[in-house]
Amino acid sequence: MNTVEKAVFDFSDYESLEAAVASERVQRARGEMGRRLLVLGHHYQRDEVIELADLRGDSYKLSELAAENRECRAIVFCGVHFMAETADILANRPERLAERGGARVPVILPDLRAGCSLADMADGAQVERCWHELADVIDTEDVTPITYVNSSAELKAFCGRHGGIVCTSANARGALEWAFSQRERVLFFPDQHLGRNTARAMDIPLKQMPLWDPGLDGFGGNPAEAIRGSRVILWKGYCGVHQFFLPGDIDRLREKYPDIKVIVHPECMMEVADRADALGSTGRIISEIEQSPPGTRWAVGTERRLVERLRREHPDKEIHLLSDEPCICETMSMIDLPHLCWAVENLAAGAAVNVVEVEPQTARWALEALKRMLEVK
Repeated sequence: MNTVEKAVFDFSDYESLEAAVASERVQRARGEMGRRLLVLGHHYQRDEVIELADLRGDSYKLSELAAENRECRAIVFCGVHFMAETADILANRPERLAERGGARVPVILPDLRAGCSLADMADGAQVERCWHELADVIDTEDVTPITYVNSSAELKAFCGRHGGIVCTSANARGALEWAFSQRERVLFFPDQHLGRNTARAMDIPLKQMPLWDPGLDGFGGNPAEAIRGSRVILWKGYCGVHQFFLPGDIDRLREKYPDIKVIVHPECMMEVADRADALGSTGRIISEIEQSPPGTRWAVGTERRLVERLRREHPDKEIHLLSDEPCICETMSMIDLPHLCWAVENLAAGAAVNVVEVEPQTARWALEALKRMLEVK
């Protein structure tokens, strides 16, 4: 598929499209392109958008799908920026490029504003500074860096260069176990809650998990002794959606429904995770509810759109959002039907717009860390 990056159609002509019209046009363009086009949709996406995805999943599943697909010649990623970066790195890794005679698969993010507040809580300069400061009190040769997949390609590349790994919420424990088989300590960024909840489940005490605040001087706000006594150095970052859920939400629902089962995402704070019946990735949350008996009552601590979709798809179960707060991923919401239609129709006309392409050296080292992620279960 030969593409150019200059748009054939201007987005201003799509802004006022009615949903039914936009959906029909997306399906028509997809029909024209067939298997040359792969549309990926994250579970937190708008319903009208995810209904048009060829494949849906969480970050881990979509990473696997992007890594495995050999037929597509363009990917439209209905997600956020770091996901599109990851898809670009995996879909255009050297062996895949060789198979296609050097032809790249463009990865398109329908709206380039769709970022991730969690990913933005750590940047390359901050992590490099942290690494150099750590070297003043410990041997960084004994530290394995782990970045959550919700991070920039730059941070994934940092892990690749330093013998580290990328993890997802589905394989965070496996990544930590792998890291400890390599070295004595871990630097885990940018989500403190995923790191803390996973490490505690491995019986690592809180006193061995200092929190590194990149905005503070003096070893991220810690005394040198805390760094020397550490096993897992956590980064002060969090997901704005999962931060909504509070211990009182669980207490309130349990008082109202004594038989309710509570399952929350590991991006939730420790005090919420401790009160829940189960902790799991988006994929595990879906699986647990799907496999539960009819009549089961659930409270789910994750993004609202996914919870509402689960409620519609499983009417034989009673499913509640854990919080009364909105709990919507606002950046994911930026991918809407007009943007999707604009991106897909331009592709069908031979123009790849909003292409996310990772700089080659960054992609090379990020791939090293992503390969380890895909090998660890």
